[in-house]
Amino acid sequence: MAKLVSAKVLRRGLEVFAGISVVGFVGLLFYGNNLEVFFATMVSLQWGWVAAGVGLASLDWFGGGLRVWVLLRHLLPKPSFKASVVSGGLGAWASYLTPSQTGGGPVMIFALHRQGTPLPEAMISILMTFVASVIFFSISGPLALFLGAGRSLEGRGILGQSVTLYDLFRISLAGFIVVGLAMLFLFAFPGVARGIAGLLVSKLESRGSSRLAAKIKAARDGIDRAHGLWLTFFKGWGWASLAAGVVASSFAFANRLLAGYVVLRMMDIHAPFVDVLLLQTLITFLLYFAPTPGGSGVAELLSLAVMSIYVPRELAPSYILLWRITVSYLTVGFGSFIFWKWLKGADGAGAESDSG
Repeated sequence: MAKLVSAKVLRRGLEVFAGISVVGFVGLLFYGNNLEVFFATMVSLQWGWVAAGVGLASLDWFGGGLRVWVLLRHLLPKPSFKASVVSGGLGAWASYLTPSQTGGGPVMIFALHRQGTPLPEAMISILMTFVASVIFFSISGPLALFLGAGRSLEGRGILGQSVTLYDLFRISLAGFIVVGLAMLFLFAFPGVARGIAGLLVSKLESRGSSRLAAKIKAARDGIDRAHGLWLTFFKGWGWASLAAGVVASSFAFANRLLAGYVVLRMMDIHAPFVDVLLLQTLITFLLYFAPTPGGSGVAELLSLAVMSIYVPRELAPSYILLWRITVSYLTVGFGSFIFWKWLKGADGAGAESDSG
């Protein structure tokens, strides 16, 4: 993992995430322009729904871990559920600390391998979590639209009335599916992937970019092995494992998809459940491409713009703070404690070995 996402990168990501989040929240307080309403809202929350929000946040760990575990069972006879939960939680934690959530996969692999899972099995199981995510959204998103979910969003315009929130949801869903299908195609046809990589290597070498060309060569060399591992999920019981992974994705994403509705209920705001679910799905899609760690700054502005149809301006600071606590802050805090406890233990063990 050190070559992909180092502890230094994660620490810097945490600092940037915290810094932008604090600045963003201060800006929200000025935007709401009513501290009295903010404090009154925070002390009059529906505490049953607050407890539900804490439980929902834990699904970053237990839901993500369940998905890793059901996929890993296809590759190992008795995978550790505890190791899978730690891997799922730390993967969510790292995704919040790196741009475009790029750190999640490497840290999940690192966490599994550190707890005894062989590296090849760890790598392919984490790869399959992404495949399960693509299939989950590719089925659930269009199905929700086909059944008529979110029709009330058609009248909610942005940029005037030229584009509605409903249009934006469909566009973002299509983009996610296209990216996923491209990834699936390259793994299903490794010869095509090798050809594309070869063209890139030749072009980069001709321009003197030998270092980047070497990295692409290494990736090309690993395509055949990844393809062989990949195929085990598309024969026999592998299909059942993949289907179980897709179902488990509903738990892995539950926090991000349901937090908006739960936070509204914390504040005693009633809104259509399915419409809010679609809006949270839209936010989840768009934050995959956010350039800041955990989408900090972008997440606040995006959620503010999208959820303003249900959240009045004076309640916006309370909503955004509670939403970010539920979606990311709790996971970031607990994940940071575990990860740096690991690093401290590793440093201690290394010092003890040196002294011996």
